Amino acid sequence: STNNPPHDFSSLLPQNLDQVIQGWLVDDIPSFDVGGLVVGKEVKTAKLLMKSSGVFAGKPFFERVFDLLDCQVEWDDEIAVEGAYKEIASTENEKICLATVSGPVYRILRGERTALNILSRCSGVATLSHETSSHAKRLGWEGYVAGTRKTTPGFRVVEKYGLLVGGAATHRLDLSQMVMLKDNHVWSCGSIENAVKLARKAAGFSQKIEVECQSLDEALEAAGAGADIVMLDNFTPDQLRKDAEIFKTKYPNVLVEASGGITKESMAEFLGRHIDIVSTSSMIQGYPCVDFSLKIVH
Repeated sequence: STNNPPHDFSSLLPQNLDQVIQGWLVDDIPSFDVGGLVVGKEVKTAKLLMKSSGVFAGKPFFERVFDLLDCQVEWDDEIAVEGAYKEIASTENEKICLATVSGPVYRILRGERTALNILSRCSGVATLSHETSSHAKRLGWEGYVAGTRKTTPGFRVVEKYGLLVGGAATHRLDLSQMVMLKDNHVWSCGSIENAVKLARKAAGFSQKIEVECQSLDEALEAAGAGADIVMLDNFTPDQLRKDAEIFKTKYPNVLVEASGGITKESMAEFLGRHIDIVSTSSMIQGYPCVDFSLKIVH
């Protein structure tokens, strides 16, 4: 767990969040809700329980689900701290109560699964993000551990939020944020220099340009054409360190990102003082989910 108190990132979230969440609710309830008819409209209270260890994340999403269903969420502010790691003994069937939700029972149950799915996944990403970024810090490295754009379509906002809450960098949020020129762009454009110069015309001064490079020569060409960041992609650790050092002697202010099959386990080999960013998809692809449940008090 971290020494400094976790930061509250909830005010970052976009204006269209309600529409996105409404879409998820409609996806789960496209027509009649017979279970809702069975339980009726009586006002009840339910407890949100965290049942497995991990970093708690996804609080504002959970809250918005129930806001849209006219239910009230009361958090236990001492316990329900986003970014805090919760240790839960699986052997003793331990559970931590984070909040209560109250409202017409059929509405609570309409939101239950969607809200829990969001929490369990957001907390799963935050847990891996926390483990991976803490691991890099323990190794004495000061750079950015970043996710990638390999998010689940339609679920990007939650996964990127989870990365931040866990302590990693989001990398670019989407295709419109920062320009990344990869092999396909370069091949289509004829050369790295052509691609960077055309990108700069459109991006101007307000967007960074990153170029994916397969060799030191490509990285030097990209920096010479005006790239802000070079990604050294799929390099072996030895080659990466050697080439990054040569590159930095010529372009000390251009950032170097290491990428390609890097995991928490192999990360130590790729870190070095000439590497500014290490990106890994492992935090948002195949993350384990944290277990939560919502139980009506009876």
